[in-house]
Amino acid sequence: MPGGLLLFNLQNNFMSFTDIALHPSVSKALADQGYSKATAIQQQAIPVVLAKKDVLGCAQTGTGKTAAFLVPILQMLLEDKSVQQHYIKALILAPTRELALQIAENTQSLSIHTAIRHAVLFGGVSQQPQVNKLKVGVDILIATPGRLKDLMNQGLVSLKQVRYLVLDEADRMLDMGFIHDVKRIIRHIPADRQTLFFSATMPSDILELAHLLLRNPVKIQITPAATAAEQVTQYVYFSEKQQKPSLLLNLLGSQASETVIVFTKMKHIADKLSRFLNKEGIRADAIHGNKSQLQRQTALERFKHRRTRVLVATDIAARGIDVDKLGYVINYDLPQTAETYIHRIGRTGRAGSAGTAISMCSQEEKPLLAEIQKLIKRTITVAGIPGYSQKN
Repeated sequence: MPGGLLLFNLQNNFMSFTDIALHPSVSKALADQGYSKATAIQQQAIPVVLAKKDVLGCAQTGTGKTAAFLVPILQMLLEDKSVQQHYIKALILAPTRELALQIAENTQSLSIHTAIRHAVLFGGVSQQPQVNKLKVGVDILIATPGRLKDLMNQGLVSLKQVRYLVLDEADRMLDMGFIHDVKRIIRHIPADRQTLFFSATMPSDILELAHLLLRNPVKIQITPAATAAEQVTQYVYFSEKQQKPSLLLNLLGSQASETVIVFTKMKHIADKLSRFLNKEGIRADAIHGNKSQLQRQTALERFKHRRTRVLVATDIAARGIDVDKLGYVINYDLPQTAETYIHRIGRTGRAGSAGTAISMCSQEEKPLLAEIQKLIKRTITVAGIPGYSQKN
């Protein structure tokens, strides 16, 4: 069937998925998932991808960028008769196992009425089930760089026929030290490919990588780089370290029915805080890099289904956490980099919903707060609770 691109002008973004001539299988999946009006990044990216252009996309989490690249990739695969032969045609690289699994879930949902196969690769678990799925044959491979590189070194993955390459949350890959792995992987992918590059921020290192990988890309910027979502209301409480546990209890008590993600900077603090909250009668789980994949997935599923109220997370583990209607994020510790603050508060206020981000700031953290406010170009409202130090 003809591509949807033929039915509309690239200068006039579509508003609804019914405005474009997508394959019936994709349209049905979108309807099943309740997709109707396209988000801003979907409106801008989908026509460009269908036009076979490379994309340099700057968009925060929660803007709908996963569907912005999955929908056109599925469309193009379905238009290609070789889809009946199951070899890797699209590679999607993600920095964390949580994000990789989230993308895989979306791929499953959007391809459910097609014969397109996908697999997801990540470390921390036995490789054999993943290898077995690869042997059956897949069309779309979602992977974290470390596990993919390991399987390539063992001769278990071939990327020689990849036509579509997606780098999602490229800035996080840089933060986590994966860029060298990414570069090695890309050397095994044909140069004659379409590359879609997405990042929440655009520091100079990311722009250099984009310049290396992309050919005459169309730049799509939905929100200014490193700008906090406008729908997130932000507060800061000045509190000394020893006051933070009781302050957290007070804050959680004031929002008794809400689920909350609490961010810490250290793994042992996440564990300690989780134990403290459970002792105080608040159901909580910790999620961080030292947890096994099963532990992380179990904690995330319990949180998503409201069986626990608080998820205490470190930054590396938090990328890819996507919870509907999450009202609150609490920064128990301020992050070491201002850009990370953007990613943290982006867990709430997603897809147009309102959200609240609360930060606790000790005396030694005030320079970090200053950097955050400089980056987001606003002064965060100072809040207070009687009995807590609010000197600034």
